[in-house]
Amino acid sequence: MVVAEFTSGGLGDWRRMKNFSYQVLTGRWFMVFASLLVMAFAGATYMFGSYSNEVKTSLGYDQSTLNLLSFFKDLGGNVGVLSGLINEITPPWVVLSIGATMNFFGYFMIWLAVTGRIAKPQVWQMCLYICIGANSQTFANTGVLVTCVKNFPESRGSILGLLKGYLGLSAAIITQLYHAFYGDDSQALILLIAWLPAAVSFLFLPTIRILNTVQQSNKQLKVFYHLLYISLGLAGFLMVLIIVQNKLSFSRIEYITDGLVVYFLLLLPLVVVFREEFNLWKTKNQGLTDPSQVKVVTEVVPPSNMVFPSQPEPTTTSSHKKSSCLANVFKPPNRGEDYTILQALFSIDMLILFIATTVGIGGTLTAIDNLGQIGHSLGYPKKSTTTFVSLVSIWNYLGRVVAGFASEIFLTKYKFPRPLMLTLVMLLSCVGHILIAIGIPNSLYFASVIIGFCFGAQWPLMFAIISEIFGLKYYSTLYNFGAVASPVGSYILNVRVAGYLYDKEALKQLVAKGLTRQAGKDLTCLGVQCYRMSFFIIAASTLIGCFVSFILVLRTRKFYKGDIYRKFRAELEAAETQMGSTKSDNVLFEIEDRATLSGIGATPATTCGSEESNKNNVK
Repeated sequence: MVVAEFTSGGLGDWRRMKNFSYQVLTGRWFMVFASLLVMAFAGATYMFGSYSNEVKTSLGYDQSTLNLLSFFKDLGGNVGVLSGLINEITPPWVVLSIGATMNFFGYFMIWLAVTGRIAKPQVWQMCLYICIGANSQTFANTGVLVTCVKNFPESRGSILGLLKGYLGLSAAIITQLYHAFYGDDSQALILLIAWLPAAVSFLFLPTIRILNTVQQSNKQLKVFYHLLYISLGLAGFLMVLIIVQNKLSFSRIEYITDGLVVYFLLLLPLVVVFREEFNLWKTKNQGLTDPSQVKVVTEVVPPSNMVFPSQPEPTTTSSHKKSSCLANVFKPPNRGEDYTILQALFSIDMLILFIATTVGIGGTLTAIDNLGQIGHSLGYPKKSTTTFVSLVSIWNYLGRVVAGFASEIFLTKYKFPRPLMLTLVMLLSCVGHILIAIGIPNSLYFASVIIGFCFGAQWPLMFAIISEIFGLKYYSTLYNFGAVASPVGSYILNVRVAGYLYDKEALKQLVAKGLTRQAGKDLTCLGVQCYRMSFFIIAASTLIGCFVSFILVLRTRKFYKGDIYRKFRAELEAAETQMGSTKSDNVLFEIEDRATLSGIGATPATTCGSEESNKNNVK
């Protein structure tokens, strides 16, 4: 059945404008815009270096205690298995609302403790507060990233790079808005981190959702590139601003002006949103003057002789289900098909990827979390600490978008495997670790650039590899399991290595001065020796991680030489064939129950994920 809808009145008609506004607010591109804004304010965990000294001095912590706090921050910021499981059975707005509530509670309690508005908490209480606040980031990541990957499965590298890029920029964005709101009050920064991300998430709760629409990937890639250009402009402006602010002293009015420019650049993607939706709207209404250009929505009723995949007979007992599920744990499908959660977790590929990213991401995260203390020990002025954090944020963004878009281009055109790109990024990060270890003058600026780039580049690569090898059916859970590598690496390299060796050297300096440590006073170490051995160890560990990652390259080389997106392309071609519009470039296909058709977004009855084939109504 073919239905053509026409509306009366001109483009200026109020009713038509109302309908157009509704189309914009419910469209796929406004959903992308909302996702970008949520991610732009979800990176509070990357700002720990900006307020860590405030926590350390106000609460009298030593470096080991501060690094323990940093570890729980990383633990909360990356252990998102709970958010993944919740996302499997609830819509994204539930996950986002839980995350916003946790964000406000965790950081607001830290602000109360640092400002002395409540009694000094125990160390375990502070660890709990920062873990809860940081864990909100996993809920934002799951609600936004998983939803967008399922909405754009053929452009997952690009959308992951773009969204993760905005997440990487969030530290620099929040820093500029913090100066505009509060000037130089470092304690107020924690308060801003508490309320601003939560407010943005609550604002866009109804917008971020799974869409049952399919568009040709070549058209959506053009839109992603336009959004990329805007984000590059935002990153460039922030970079210039950071350099100027490092050289000059800004007044409050100048900070407010800079904040307004940042706010404008954050809203600039709305131009792309309105343009795309207007083009679609114009295509719909061209039929008023030229019936041959009318947009049609075709409802296809499957013919009676259409062959569907046979469904397995249902089992009669729960014990049989369990035994068959466990029997298939070590019999995974081919790479690229939908693994169950247990099949993926017990996969050798997942084990290799987990080990490699544990040392790769853990090492770069250790450098980022200790930037304030590293700069202080090497004699950099206090103003440079904010510069280091902002530089990391900018290059963190560049690493994410470059890794996302470049890996997508290289994979599509040259069959260049993503695991190999991950290996090369880890190898580059070794240079940044060595620069910190040797501590030559001004080397920390270059190290911040390299570490920020490599830290950012590893995330979209890891998440894209997981989606490609293990499928999208249980991506919410597997995506968050991969992120667990970050706090594991952070605890080993940050707490057990960097924190321990820093305090050991600080105590040695106290003894050399004939002093003893006073209770409640923080330990301070000065000199290149404070972090030299730590980062030589981290560099060596990362080099080992490169070899481990290269094993995954060898194991998956045949898989990446093939067409890894064949499954999604076949679905689109099948839909086009059924609709009789194979050669049409202007038709937006709306496929009902697409999630079931592709095996993604389905709500599993169990974590084993029995394979089911369902009939779909195509609209």
